[in-house]
Amino acid sequence: MVRKRKRWPERGELVIGTVVKVFDQGAYITLDEYGGKEAYVPVNEITRSWFRDIREFVREGQKNVFKVMRIDRRRGHIDVSLRRVSDSERRAKLYEWKRAQRAEKLLELAAKRLGKSLDDAYREAGWKIEDRYKEIYAGLEAAVEHGEKALLNAGLSSEWAKVLTEIAKEHIEIPKTKIRYLLTLTCYKPQGINAIKDSLLKAKEFLESHRDIEYRIYTIGAPKYRIELVTSNPKEGEKILKQACTIAIEALSKYGGKGSFQRESK
Repeated sequence: MVRKRKRWPERGELVIGTVVKVFDQGAYITLDEYGGKEAYVPVNEITRSWFRDIREFVREGQKNVFKVMRIDRRRGHIDVSLRRVSDSERRAKLYEWKRAQRAEKLLELAAKRLGKSLDDAYREAGWKIEDRYKEIYAGLEAAVEHGEKALLNAGLSSEWAKVLTEIAKEHIEIPKTKIRYLLTLTCYKPQGINAIKDSLLKAKEFLESHRDIEYRIYTIGAPKYRIELVTSNPKEGEKILKQACTIAIEALSKYGGKGSFQRESK
């Protein structure tokens, strides 16, 4: 079961709950991330719409996103709301929950390879990754992109870092985006062609300094050239491509040439 490090949720927190008992005046749910702690959703916190039967909106065995309204730790009471969760909050929480489920499966696989328990996996690896990357799955994605060092930097032992990186690479595919820029370069001075070649070489050297990207630079008919970049981080990729184009133009300007660039749509 996906878990949180803390024992209790906080007021206003979004939680995943499973409905276990429905009454006319409300329903009891168990909090999936908090060891099955019981919570109650009053009938007036089910929906803003009129209804005949509460079971039109909550059914036993149903899983949903709730918002924590009140907590009494001394008495062990938690009240939650269904109607106060917006559509965008529900989507975001379910996305977070699915990633947490995937992360736990990978932790479990790693624990089995190392002859350890899932509790060991969370204590010796999971919580350390969460401290570093704010989310365990995000840390495992970083391991796919950057290797074991991404987990070693989070404080994991070499044993855990090696096995988790291997498992992450077997099960996680990082979605990548292709970004294209059109670069126009002209130089009418003597040796202008060589000047353009040199400016493109400077851009190439800059791109090669970034190991997490794939790129291509090619002509589409002078004076136009295209730089393509494939990356899992579109925002950073955009920044890198702009820098590469700027470097090429600055290099060419030293020979008396000039240039411009623009992003190409798909």
